[in-house]
Amino acid sequence: MPPAAIKFTGLLREEYQRLFDTCQVRPDKAAEVEKVVGKIESNRNRYEAVGEPLQIPWWLIAVIHNMEASLSFKAHLHNGDPLSRRTVNEPAGRPKEGHPPFSWEVSATDALTYDRIDQWQDWSLPAVLYKLEGYNGWGYRRYHPEVLSPYLWSGSNHYRSGKYVKDGRWSDTAGSAQLGAAVLLRRMAEKNLVAFTQPVEVDTVSAPLLRYAPR
Repeated sequence: MPPAAIKFTGLLREEYQRLFDTCQVRPDKAAEVEKVVGKIESNRNRYEAVGEPLQIPWWLIAVIHNMEASLSFKAHLHNGDPLSRRTVNEPAGRPKEGHPPFSWEVSATDALTYDRIDQWQDWSLPAVLYKLEGYNGWGYRRYHPEVLSPYLWSGSNHYRSGKYVKDGRWSDTAGSAQLGAAVLLRRMAEKNLVAFTQPVEVDTVSAPLLRYAPR
């Protein structure tokens, strides 16, 4: 069995909020952030079609889709495996019902219910980041707490190097090439695409919601 989830405590909630408030996108990643967010926005209707029946925000599905499948609608939301067959990588054998090839919508619904995201009701910023980190796994926090999860923070001032290059295989020097989910949410929040149930309090006059790291 997989290890139990990290408990969502008040201290963890404060940590996520603080990290999000101080998140700065690296200048060399700014253009890529814009491109990915633009592509996400252009497919909003597909994310809403899956999210609304499950009462899951469309933008949460979108950032998971980018992390797991690079926004490909030919891949499982679970892990990026091709829709032409059931998943092979963890979690393997999904969806259990139906026959391949699967539509992206069917597979996405299975992925979200498999991880019980449809049973989650707290869409505040810290709770969203908690669910995203849990979707990828707690290995960084459990075994390498000196490195913030690149699943959330890659492409920002909060992450430089250190990652699992394979399941259970760690490298101190390897770095994630992906944009972290929290980084995308920062930009989406600036563009008013994201509505957390407890809005992030940021003085947008003196400090814009998205701040770029100095060169």
